[in-house]
Amino acid sequence: MAAGNLPPEAQEKLEELQDLQETAQQVAAQKTEAENRLTETETALDELEEIDEDTTMYREVGELLVETDYDEAQEDLEETVDNLEIRVETLEKQEERVQEQFEELQDELE
Repeated sequence: MAAGNLPPEAQEKLEELQDLQETAQQVAAQKTEAENRLTETETALDELEEIDEDTTMYREVGELLVETDYDEAQEDLEETVDNLEIRVETLEKQEERVQEQFEELQDELE
């Protein structure tokens, strides 16, 4: 049976499924991006531990490199790691909810 011949209720559920699928793809992409940034930031934090605390360091601020000190750099990186861990966790929960909704709708269509 073609989608155009479906009863209105089934057509509506099919559209909801498609919307959920798009949402799932967006959430997955955001999660991947956050996980990549988290890995990069953790790597930077690990590298920072290998650097002498008196070394002159710079951080990016927009298009500029601004001098920073060891403690500030470490603090910024640790804060970024914390924020990204929370972001990844939130996206994982969102991913699970979307998956559950998707499966419920699929069951309703069967």
